[in-house]
Amino acid sequence: MTKPLLYAYQRDWFLDRSRFKLGRFARQTGKTFTTTLEIVDDVFEAEAAGRRSPWVILSRGERQAVEAMEEGVERHIKAYSFAAKSIAREDFDFYDEDSGVKRRGLQLIFPGKTKITALPANADTARGFSANMFFDEFAFHADSRKIWAAAFPIISAGWKVRVTSTPNGKGNKFYDLATTADPIWVKHVVDIHRAIAEGLPRDAEELRRGLDDDDIWSQEYLLHWLDEASAWLSFDLINSCEHDHAGAPEHYTGGPCYVGVDIGRRNDLFVIWVDELVGDVAWTREIITMKRASFAAQDAALDDVFNRYRVLRCCMDQTGMGEKPVEDAQARHGSMRVEGVLFTGPNKMHLATLGKQAFEDRKCRIPLGDKALRTDLHKLRKESSATGAPRFVADSDSEGHADRAWACFLAKNAADRPPVRMEHQSTGAKRISNDLADFVGG
Repeated sequence: MTKPLLYAYQRDWFLDRSRFKLGRFARQTGKTFTTTLEIVDDVFEAEAAGRRSPWVILSRGERQAVEAMEEGVERHIKAYSFAAKSIAREDFDFYDEDSGVKRRGLQLIFPGKTKITALPANADTARGFSANMFFDEFAFHADSRKIWAAAFPIISAGWKVRVTSTPNGKGNKFYDLATTADPIWVKHVVDIHRAIAEGLPRDAEELRRGLDDDDIWSQEYLLHWLDEASAWLSFDLINSCEHDHAGAPEHYTGGPCYVGVDIGRRNDLFVIWVDELVGDVAWTREIITMKRASFAAQDAALDDVFNRYRVLRCCMDQTGMGEKPVEDAQARHGSMRVEGVLFTGPNKMHLATLGKQAFEDRKCRIPLGDKALRTDLHKLRKESSATGAPRFVADSDSEGHADRAWACFLAKNAADRPPVRMEHQSTGAKRISNDLADFVGG
């Protein structure tokens, strides 16, 4: 049997040309594919009628904007091959004040001067257009309410709005729109079971068992809104600090770095978290995860980090099996640069509070769209013990025990101390100072 171009639920979405339309779709069910098909169809219809129908696609990051244009819009245009040759593509760069580097936008210009523009979303890039709007994976946009306030006037001249996403907690504009009672919004809800029933070739039970996480299954496949009351870091807080230039070592600018190391050997992960301080913002440059690695391999990975980055201080989990790795790292890199942290109740409270403050103040930038990282950061919960004292708990799964979160918090703790300076003397000896202004490099 020939695979249909669109499954029934995709066809319903494609044919619905309501002005305000919202789609709550399960993961990997084709929401971007179908919406970009509608965009291309709408533009060709307008071109044939001698009018313009411009579109702006706002994606959560640069990579997603490129995918929406190249894997969505341009792929569909090829299906309209009779007109594809007359369409010009003009990519452009613009300066991102947040990351301090250039970002990429993509634009297609049709013969009738209609434009389709794809951009990584933020409140600034969303301004200055008058066009139909497609908010792609909107629940995952950082500062979604600010983006909405800046972008919504773009459609005020009668243009259409398309909003699609998988749920991502309750603290974002997508949740507000998806739960509003105002009938002006036409809503399509496609969970994994409806998608399969209407043709999507998936095995729901196999997916659920392979995922092995009831919360993620409930949110990303059944489309439920997770109650985040007990989460130490809400999804909205995590979203607000995501950036597609974070987590990439190639963006390291040579500045001072702070490192957090969470020790794990068998069931939990060994994690090295590297932050570069740019101004007063901690940019994640690299997250290294290892499972069941030998202590020798762990030591080698940490040494490599010290070789490639200007590490001012490294905080390591000294609890239990961490005693020897900390002692060895201090011997190799100096006790002024390497500090062991015991995971006592008060220390964990200090680490978690310091980490949360960095997120709330937006003083950190973490990788965008890293599912394992997002889950790790979100799984940490604050509860009361039998004595009433606060404690932090996290469900342990195949991805560890919130190990990335603790490595992140340890890196923030490393930066929360007077900095040290290291100068290489001619004899090879190292002299330590508390003056960061004189820091040369390790």
